[in-house]
Amino acid sequence: MLVSIEDRVPASLLDEASEALEELAGVLADEQSLDDVLQQLAESASRVIPDAENVSVTVVGADGASTVAATDRKVVAIDAAQYSAGDGPCLEATRTQRPVRLAVEGGRERWPQFAAAAEEAGVRAYLSAPLLVEGGTLGSLNLYSSDESAFDPFDEALLRLFTTASAAAITGFRRYERSRVLVANLERALLSRSEIDQAKGVLMAAHGIGEAEAFQRLVEESQTHNTKLRVVARNLLDSVRRP
Repeated sequence: MLVSIEDRVPASLLDEASEALEELAGVLADEQSLDDVLQQLAESASRVIPDAENVSVTVVGADGASTVAATDRKVVAIDAAQYSAGDGPCLEATRTQRPVRLAVEGGRERWPQFAAAAEEAGVRAYLSAPLLVEGGTLGSLNLYSSDESAFDPFDEALLRLFTTASAAAITGFRRYERSRVLVANLERALLSRSEIDQAKGVLMAAHGIGEAEAFQRLVEESQTHNTKLRVVARNLLDSVRRP
């Protein structure tokens, strides 16, 4: 007989998980940075998942892996040991896109640097799940416990539900960020075009030259001083506006 997660999870815990995700959505709505969103994710997971004494978020980018959010500085050192060695449970979860759950003692042979750093920090059990977003894997959500028997398959299933919902929110956030950057770039381009057109008009009126020659003079000034064309135009406009 199959038992659903709803049947196994206390109603209060489901309510708390729902509230945590609503808070995360609220952070997104407030136009916070992605780092703020991931910090909120770490704190929410620590509160919702019973065995999670501490939580960190690993992000893997072009420059490698880094810990961008954590509920306690001591777990940052555990993550750093994995990044230094180039392997460990959080990196494996990111690479394989599958959760990794283990007692630290069982990882001594496979990941000695990770195991040593974990034991030094008093961590005895570890659970990492990938954060899958649009276009690939952002990184992983990592849970730590001082109890060696922590994190059973049920915790893993709950974490996967949590990361799936969170990843959907993060994907939406990244789309919004891309749109906001695009709009800002378009606004700057329109402003630059306006300033360049005004600067051409100033040169045409001052020297009795045509539009093409005025533009060529701006380009030559830009190349001579290794300055962007919009900056040359703005400087010229500023000079004629001075008393």
